[in-house]
Amino acid sequence: MKLTGWKIEGNLPESRKMIVIAAPHTSNWDFLYLLAAAYSFRMSINWLGKDSLFPPVISPILKYLGGIPVDRSKRNNMVQFIADIINDSDQFTMIIPPSGTRSKTDYWKSGFYRMTLATQIPIVCGYLDFKDKVACLGLSFVPTGDVPQDMDRIRDFYRGRVGRRPENTSRIRLREEDANQD
Repeated sequence: MKLTGWKIEGNLPESRKMIVIAAPHTSNWDFLYLLAAAYSFRMSINWLGKDSLFPPVISPILKYLGGIPVDRSKRNNMVQFIADIINDSDQFTMIIPPSGTRSKTDYWKSGFYRMTLATQIPIVCGYLDFKDKVACLGLSFVPTGDVPQDMDRIRDFYRGRVGRRPENTSRIRLREEDANQD
């Protein structure tokens, strides 16, 4: 990271299990910088990717790098699957870009939140700010179950962070927040 002019900020939390939010996720370059940042933080990471990213030729390499293929064409209760892995592990770090895509979305997917509630492990907010060339691990907390309050903390943390393609930055909001207003 230093060779390309990036700075590393923050610290790896003391918890041996965590879900790290990776936002904003706006470009394919995020993955390469994520791997470099994880190495800089001395983190062993896991991440989810659509199964089409795991062709037989490179699948072993991607799995070695922490990749877990997901068949997005069917419902597979991924939250419970990952919660079970977390509960059965002594140490586990899952990196999740909650937008679920590099394109702009109106809502984040709530899987990261439901996984941390189910396992009572911390959400760690991480970012790659391409404007300032900073990779950071910052805010860390175990969610309370009060979705709007917890999401306000997350929104405050990410305010002003710029992805590689700012026009693709998703709104930081869960559908549950709007559902609770009815």
